Order: sequence, then C-alpha cells, then structure tokens
Amino acid sequence: MRRQQIQEAAYSVATQTREVEDVIEAAMVELAELQTRMLRVSGVAGVGYEVFQQSFESVAATIKDLVTARGAMAQCHLAMAQAKEKVPGLRTVSFGDEGSCPKTAVADLRIVA
Repeated sequence: MRRQQIQEAAYSVATQTREVEDVIEAAMVELAELQTRMLRVSGVAGVGYEVFQQSFESVAATIKDLVTARGAMAQCHLAMAQAKEKVPGLRTVSFGDEGSCPKTAVADLRIVA
C-alpha cells in the first residue's frame, strides 16, 4: 500500500515536471512568433528601428530568461532522477543482462516459394 502511494506521488511529480517543461517550450514558440509578427508590423509600417527597439529588447530578454528556465528544469529533471534512486519503492532494479536494452537477435530471413 505504501509503495503504491509513493509510486503514485512520484508519477504525479514526473507528470507535472513534464507539463512545466512543455509550458516553457510553448511560451518560447509563442515569443518567437511574436517577434516575427513585430518584424512584419515594423516593415509594413515603414518605421525606423528605434520605434520598436525597446519592445524587441524586452521580448528577447524574456526569451533569454525562458532559455535559462528551460536549463534549470533540465537540471531539476536530472536531480529528481538521481533522488529517485534514494527513495524506497522507486529505485531501479535490474535483472538479467547488463545494459538498458536487450541485445537484438539476427534472424536469417529467406523467401519461401
């Protein structure tokens, strides 16, 4: 019972972590699209660079901050994977061959007529 509770709690943390990562990346996509639209408006309006410069710098700073946040979440993800090994019921247990994937077998395929 306790092991199941631990696993369910860990699963909810893992799911939420992935959702946060997805939100950060979606925000980065939206900001890139915003930059593109701002460039279009600037070009269509035929205004000088200085008119939108502060807006471009603000969007660029936000993207930079999101890139930093994305890296921090990647580090968080790694730290949680390491912490998992210290929690009873979540540790990875290995049986059989070494390595994470089984060895692939090679089959001799022939056409049968």
